[in-house]
Amino acid sequence: MFDVLIADDHPLFRDALLHAVISAVPQAQVHSADDVHSLLDLIRQYPDADLLLLDLHMPGAHGYSALAHIRSQYPGLPTIVISGHEEPQVAHRSLAHGAAAYVPKSSSVEDIVRAIHAVLDGDVWLPQHLLGGNAELKPDEAEMAARIAALTPQQFRVLTMIAEGLLNKQIAFELDVSEATVKAHMTAIMRKLGVNNRTQVALATSHLALEPGLRQTLPDDD
Repeated sequence: MFDVLIADDHPLFRDALLHAVISAVPQAQVHSADDVHSLLDLIRQYPDADLLLLDLHMPGAHGYSALAHIRSQYPGLPTIVISGHEEPQVAHRSLAHGAAAYVPKSSSVEDIVRAIHAVLDGDVWLPQHLLGGNAELKPDEAEMAARIAALTPQQFRVLTMIAEGLLNKQIAFELDVSEATVKAHMTAIMRKLGVNNRTQVALATSHLALEPGLRQTLPDDD
């Protein structure tokens, strides 16, 4: 069985990716998710999946945070980032966060197929117009990516919900846990991220924002 995961919240583009995957790997079984939380469930369901195509702009995907977390938790899952951004910096930061390829949404099906073949062969792939440039992360971004990578999947879910502005009782309802459990996760998240309060937790993902202007200064540890 060859399992491919597609994570994108636009049905029409998911269909286009499905077509590209089947063109590249006719025997593939394709499984889809439309937000980060359902993607994490999907990865748990298919822990030995062979490939992930990940949209950076899904609900729950704050910049590169989902990519950084997934690459840490599932290092054996090759990941192709799919994005509407055409800037070389976005592509190279994706590679620096662990993606094996970067495919702009304007790409042809043929280019998506080329990217899939390259990644399955163990190579890194970028479209011609995005080649060249620096793939190194700034120190604060690399540090926050490492801290986010240290979160458990459930802690990462809580982090994304905090970043979306949900209250503890709303998070508890969404995750079907007690508020006390959410507070325990909050304590662990603050410790791992090196922050002191909920506001700083909510700002943590801004270090991994796609737009540099949204990034904040990393708060010091206690």
